[in-house]
This record gives sequence, structure tokens and C-alpha cells, in this order.
Amino acid sequence: MDSKTILSIQRVTLSLGGKRILNDLTLDIWRGHVHAVIGPNGAGKSTLASTIMGLNGYREYSGDIYFESESLKDLTIDERARRGIGLAWQEPARYEGLTVETFISAGMSQTSGLGVDEALLAVGLDPDTYRQRAVDTTLSGGERKRIELASILSMKPRLVIMDEPDSGIDIDALNKIFEAIKTLRKLGSTVVLITHSLAVLRQADHAFLICCGRVVRKGSVSKIETYFGEKCIPCDHKNDPAEETENGSS
Repeated sequence: MDSKTILSIQRVTLSLGGKRILNDLTLDIWRGHVHAVIGPNGAGKSTLASTIMGLNGYREYSGDIYFESESLKDLTIDERARRGIGLAWQEPARYEGLTVETFISAGMSQTSGLGVDEALLAVGLDPDTYRQRAVDTTLSGGERKRIELASILSMKPRLVIMDEPDSGIDIDALNKIFEAIKTLRKLGSTVVLITHSLAVLRQADHAFLICCGRVVRKGSVSKIETYFGEKCIPCDHKNDPAEETENGSS
């Protein structure tokens, strides 16, 4: 793995419920860049994020994933997080009884990124209004998504995976998230955006189009965004559900 690569996914195959979701997938994530992974529903985008993070049910894969030249295969989700990998969920979690301030500060250290108030301001939330709010159902999905991103800004992870960052939020919140992505890059973090959105794709430097669990196109954003007009990329996949079940592929 060369020095510009922070994460290398090498021939990873993963099956769930007897169906192959990731199919000999290979791609490299460059240090300090913003990358996007796009593709149709069911292509394996969110599965890829969960596999990199090592979530339960996503650890029995063939091939390997290397972070800073170290295999992640035997590492738990906590161990991966301690090495500097963070995941912002498509649907942020709720934490009954936990204040926003406590939630954001939980991952901070002396060498962290932004402070609590700085992080809240960076995602467009007033610290005086939100600091003592509970991270629960009294917050909207968009508010929880921004608070989760504030917590990531405070941790300054080396690699951030953001799964559908535009899901369930309005345009004002989305613009704040785009600003936060730029802040993460300035802080030195590498960002991977899992998305089906052209607007989110355009925040990236480089992109991958995946279909049926493998990369079918990669390159500049201008090259990859043609997918949104074409909607289908010529490949050798046969869209036959009966054949998929028989052969164990997708």
C-alpha cells in the first residue's frame, strides 16, 4: 500500500442471508481526500460502510481491508474506532438521558478537533440552545444528524465514513453539512461519502460507482456524475433474480 493510501479494500466478498452483497470489491481511499461512493439501491454501498467499520454481521468476509497498512480483519468496532475510523449513520442514534454536550465531548481528547461550542457552531446549531438538550426524540432527525457530525468534528478521526449525509434533512441543514465536510478536510481527516445524491457527490474530489457489489467505474466527479443521466452503466451483470439465487451473486 503506497503512502497516499489510507484505506485499501482488497478483493472483499461478503454474503448476507445467502446473497452475495460485496463481490470481489477492490478500491483505495487516498489520504486527505473526500471520496464518494455512489450506485443504485442494493448496490452494496451501506454494506461497504458497515464492513469497513466492523459492525456485527459484517465481519465474515473474504479478502481484506487495510487501514494505514494494518489489516482490520481481527479488530472489533471499538478497536477500529480507536485507530481513528468514524461512521456517521444514515439514521443517527438516540441516547435517552444523554445531553448534547456530554455526547459531543465523549470522544474528545487533548489532541482532538473542535471544542463542543465550536463543533455546534460549525454545523449551524446555537450552543446555548442545544448544549443541554437531550439526544432523544425531542430532536428532529436533521438535528440529530448535525449533532452526530459535531461529535465527529470534535474527535477529528483520521477517516470518516458518512452514510447518506443528506437523508431526512432540509437544504439549510445540508449546506451546513457540506461546510462541515470542508472543515473535516481542513482538520486533516479523510472523508468517504456514501450517497445516491448528485449534490453530495459534488462535494468529493474522487468517486467510485459500484453496482452488484463491485466497482464498475472510478475517477473524477465529472466522470462519475454522468451516472445520474445514464442511470445504468454497461457491465456483464445479468439482471436475472433466478440466476442470482442459483449462483449466489448479486
